[in-house]
Amino acid sequence: MQNIETLLLKNTSLEKPQVEALLNYPRVGGGNIHEYIDRMQPDDIEDVLKIICQELNLEFMQDIPVNEIPVDLIRNIPINYSKNHEILPLKDEGEHVKVLMSNPINMESLNDLRAFFNKNTKAVITTSPKIQDAINKVYEKSTAALDGLDEIEEEDYDLDEPIIDLLEAGDDDAPVIRLVNTLLFRAVKEKASDIHIEPYERELVVRFRIDGQLYDVFKPPKKLQNSITSRIKVMANLNIAEKRLPQDGRIPLKLAGKDIDIRLNTVPTAFGERLVMRLQDRSNLILDINQIGFPQENLKMIKAMLQKAYGIILVTGPTGSGKSFTLYSCLKEIVSPERNIITVEDPVEQRIHGIGQIQVNSKIGLTFANGLRSILRQDPDVIMVGEIRDYETAEIAINASLTGHLVLSTLHTNDSAGVFPRLMDMGCEPFLISSSLVGVIAQRLVRVLCPHCKAPYQPSEVDLQALEITAKQAQGAKFYKAIGCNQCNQKGFTGRTAISELLVVNDDIRQLILQRQDGGTIKKAAIKNGMRTVRTDGVLKVLQGITTIEEVLHTTQTDD
Repeated sequence: MQNIETLLLKNTSLEKPQVEALLNYPRVGGGNIHEYIDRMQPDDIEDVLKIICQELNLEFMQDIPVNEIPVDLIRNIPINYSKNHEILPLKDEGEHVKVLMSNPINMESLNDLRAFFNKNTKAVITTSPKIQDAINKVYEKSTAALDGLDEIEEEDYDLDEPIIDLLEAGDDDAPVIRLVNTLLFRAVKEKASDIHIEPYERELVVRFRIDGQLYDVFKPPKKLQNSITSRIKVMANLNIAEKRLPQDGRIPLKLAGKDIDIRLNTVPTAFGERLVMRLQDRSNLILDINQIGFPQENLKMIKAMLQKAYGIILVTGPTGSGKSFTLYSCLKEIVSPERNIITVEDPVEQRIHGIGQIQVNSKIGLTFANGLRSILRQDPDVIMVGEIRDYETAEIAINASLTGHLVLSTLHTNDSAGVFPRLMDMGCEPFLISSSLVGVIAQRLVRVLCPHCKAPYQPSEVDLQALEITAKQAQGAKFYKAIGCNQCNQKGFTGRTAISELLVVNDDIRQLILQRQDGGTIKKAAIKNGMRTVRTDGVLKVLQGITTIEEVLHTTQTDD
C-alpha cells in the first residue's frame, strides 16, 4: 500500500490522514468506499480511483457503453443486489466475465459473481454515480424481457420446500425478491398510481390502479402470500411480526432510472394482511398549473387570486381528484425569493425548492393546528395547509388570512358551494367565512382518450340528453370512443385531466353566506354570475374530443 499512499499524496488533494484512513477503510468499515471518499470531499475523486487502479493493475472506465451490455448477463441478478454492491456484469469474454464495480480495494463481491457465472471474473472500475446510472439504464432495458408477470409461473418457485425466511435471505437467493422487483418494474412501466395486494381464502390477487381504474394483473401462488407481504414490509422498515394492527411506511426507490416514492399501508383482514402501495414518480412530476386542464378564463382568475396578499383559496373534491397536485402547482406558480412560503402537510408528497415543508406527526402532537400555529411565528407570506379537518384548523386558517397571509388548503365537499355550509357546520362564523374566502376550486379527474386509437362515432339521443346537450349544440363536434392499442396498453386512455369549477366569492355570494343560505342556493347564484360547473366543463372536454361521454357521466354523477 506504500506506493499507493505516495501516489495519492503526490497527485491528489487528499492529506496524509485521509489517505491512511482511506486505505484502511475496507478492512475497518467495509461498505461503499465512495461514500467514505465523498465525506472527505476531494475535488478529484476520479483521479483518486485512477491512481488506485493503476497501482493495482486494474482497468478504469470513464465512459460506460451501456447499450453494449447484454441484458442476459443481468437477467437473474436482482437490481437490489447490483445497486447495494455497486457491481454490474459488463461482458462475457469466454474465459472470464468483465465486471464493472466501484470499489477497487474490497473485491469480496466478485466472488459471488464468480460462483454465479461459474467462471473467472475481471474487475473494471468506475465511479459510484456512473455505475448507479448504468445499473438503472441496463435494468430499464431488461424490463422488456420482464414485460408480463404472467411469465412468472409457479414452477419458478420450489413450492414443495419451505418458504425462504426473508430476514435471513440474501438478494441473490430469494425468488420472492425477484417477484416483488418485477411487480414494481411493471407498475412503474404501466404508470400505475397504486398497487393493491389483496388476500382471499384461496387466492392472492394483485391489482394496479391506472388512470383511476383498477385492473387485475396477477395472481401469485397463495403459498407465497406471507413471503411477499414480509418482503414489502421489510423494504418499508415495518414490523413484520406485527400482523394484527394497521401500519404505514415509506419505500424510496431508484427504479428503472426513476426516483419513485412509495407510501405503503397494511391492514389485517380475515385472510391475511392487505397491502396498498401508492406510487409517485418524483422524476417525472411536472408541477405546471397550465397543464392541469383549467379553462383559460378560470386559469386567469386563479393566477390573479394567487397574487393577492391575503385571503383563503380552497380546493375541494373527493379523494383522488388531484387536489394536492393543484395545490403544489399553485405554490410552484408563486414561489420566489421575495415570498416566504411554508406548508403543513400529511404527508409531504412533493418537495419544492424554496418552500419550507412541515410533516404532520400526530404521535408527537404535531397536528395541522399545532403546525399552523407554529408557522405563523415564522413570518410567512403564503401558508399551505394540507387539509382543513376540524374547527381548530379552520379557525387558525381564517385568522391567518385576516391578518395578512394568503392561505391555500383543501376541504372534502362534493362541489364548490358546499364549502360554506361545511365550514359553518364546523363552527366557523359566517361573517369570518365571508371576509376571508377569496375563491373555491372544485375538481374531478377524467381519463384522456389515447390520440393513437380513439375513434369517432355518432352518440345516441339518450347520451346527448344525459349530458344535457341539444342536437344543435352537438353539430360540428366530433365525439370519440376508446378503442385500445399498443401505445396505451389496450386501455384506450392515456393520462388524466381535470374538469373543474371556480367559485369566486363576490358581494352577492358574501350576502348569501351571511344569511346562512344552503349550498344549492349559493351554487345557483354563482352560476348566475357566470360560474361554469364541473359537469359543464366536462361536456366541453367531450365536445373537444379530449374524453368520452361515459367518463364525464361517471365522474360527475354525484353533482346531479
